[in-house]
Amino acid sequence: MNNPTRPAPEPGILLRLTGPLQSWGRLSHFNERDTAPFPTRSALIGLLACALGRHREEPIDDLATLTLTIRTDRPGIPLRDLHTVGGGLPPRATVTTAEGKKRTGDTTTLLTHRTYLADAAFTAALTTTPQTPDRLLKDAAEALTHPRWPLYLGRRSCPPEGPLLLGTSDDALHHLIHLPIAAPPPSPHQHTPIAFTSDQPLSRLPAPTHHTTANDTDGDTPAGQINDQPETFHPRRRSYRARTAYHRSLHLPPAQYAGLGTPQLHTLAAYTTTHLTHPESSPR
Repeated sequence: MNNPTRPAPEPGILLRLTGPLQSWGRLSHFNERDTAPFPTRSALIGLLACALGRHREEPIDDLATLTLTIRTDRPGIPLRDLHTVGGGLPPRATVTTAEGKKRTGDTTTLLTHRTYLADAAFTAALTTTPQTPDRLLKDAAEALTHPRWPLYLGRRSCPPEGPLLLGTSDDALHHLIHLPIAAPPPSPHQHTPIAFTSDQPLSRLPAPTHHTTANDTDGDTPAGQINDQPETFHPRRRSYRARTAYHRSLHLPPAQYAGLGTPQLHTLAAYTTTHLTHPESSPR
């Protein structure tokens, strides 16, 4: 029997975001490059634009109509890395300053600190709104299968591991809850709930009652703001604006945890083949 209070299904695409390293810059400033604890809207809209072959100065208004909901399968381990640029080179080969000059003396070597998430895994749903163009989901899914340019998880040094596009669905949030989880089964005494993050209220998650946690809220109370809504990626006038963030945690069944490595990929493939729609395999 259908639940009369169940939110209306939302069509969307489902992504698997995992790799040795990923980094989702949120507050980066000059030589300090941070990472958010989950993929940001700006990064995933940029990922779609990259797959579609859009240049940075091209509009992204259609992509910005999509709603993003993230499931954290494995939060990963923060890793802070020190980078040097320009060391050991003659002055004429060092980094150029903003004024177009070359650095001299002790300033020729630049130090940057960059933070990554190691061994993290996320499942993401990008769902439509009434403003989303009709063909956008189909075009985006085909582009993710045959991207125009290489795709990466926040930074170019972080390529995705394994399949990125899981498929499309007319009820993407249902599958966001039920897709196999890329993590080992939890201990019976330490069953940590799975975190969901979205740019829209999370009462719309079609979660069965037995999945809610003891202190679970409906996810409709804003948890703060994140400055990751891109207005343009133009290299000379790149700009973002703040958007509201919502969080919710659910206890998902232990049998849904598919482990790591090959067993997890086999379980994931069996689920997506049965339940999700995939673009045609021929190149666009």
